[in-house]
Amino acid sequence: MRILIVTGSSGGHIFPATALADGLRGSGERVLLVLPQKMRQENIPVVDQEIAYIHAANLSFKLSGKNLFGVYLFLLGAWESFRIILKFKPDVVVGFGSLNSIALVFWAWLFRIKTVIHEQNVVCGRANRLLSRLVDKVAISFTQTRNYLDIASDKIVLTGNPLRKDLLRLDKKEALDFFGFKDGKFTILIIGGSQGSHRLNAACLEALSSYRKGDLQIIHICGSQDFAWLKSGYAPLGAACQVFDFFAQMQYAYSAADLIICRAGATTIAELQKFRVPAILVPYPFAYAHQLLNAEVLASVKSARIIPDQDLTGERLTIQFEQLITNPRNLELMRQGYAQFQELDAVHLLAREVLTCG
Repeated sequence: MRILIVTGSSGGHIFPATALADGLRGSGERVLLVLPQKMRQENIPVVDQEIAYIHAANLSFKLSGKNLFGVYLFLLGAWESFRIILKFKPDVVVGFGSLNSIALVFWAWLFRIKTVIHEQNVVCGRANRLLSRLVDKVAISFTQTRNYLDIASDKIVLTGNPLRKDLLRLDKKEALDFFGFKDGKFTILIIGGSQGSHRLNAACLEALSSYRKGDLQIIHICGSQDFAWLKSGYAPLGAACQVFDFFAQMQYAYSAADLIICRAGATTIAELQKFRVPAILVPYPFAYAHQLLNAEVLASVKSARIIPDQDLTGERLTIQFEQLITNPRNLELMRQGYAQFQELDAVHLLAREVLTCG
């Protein structure tokens, strides 16, 4: 089969799309991955993958020169999408959201090619909401997403969110040794997101500066903008600390962590479910607040605590540290909450839907 996968440029789109591409190629299918043109210089985490690029744009409802240029880029991308469909002749087209997926999925629908879209978040983005009425199947990551889709229920299938195959739970001592940490000390993992979050980084540094540093080991993935500042900020604390602007081998970080502080992107939530680590979630407040709904999935089973972005302070985090780090029973109850989730082999389930759809 010829399978075309189109995705946006954010990590939340790219990672599940490339995980599916790897899974399908492993079963012998021919896969073409279509990415935004701006990703041409990026290191895409798929080995020997056929890749095509189309122009993409961010559009709003404002009348401006920038938006008019965005319309031009969208139309250019639609033309490029048309040519890709004619040349590749896919049996199935799979969309992972974002504006640049609209044209390819639409052309596939128009040419009566089978179509599947995958939604990573609890609530669908605008592109997937639009396309959900046209496609043959809508794969979802959370059961709650059914409540936000006004389509026939038999079109919806729960697959979970595909994760990279190297994200496997490791022995904790092996993970701690990787960072040069000691067994028996409390380890906190802080993830600012793929682009970093200065507000989150600053609040964590403030809280850890006033806490008992000798009791802690810290892994802080902060993004490039705050890297030098955080390195110098942690230096006088005397805590065992590893600061990274970007860190690819997340299986070590998750396996070492006793507590995670992070945003609530869909991929992060899926990774937390897999590794079953208690979390303090600070949902990104913009983009129609979709991260809050993601965070509430874990909060509903007591596996995570939510701090709204506008309430995030070092003092608020310190209070949470006192309640969790000094009370192992609280952390154990948070870990137990993950047992309420069904463990899904998302790559296998989504690949099966794609193959049977075609």
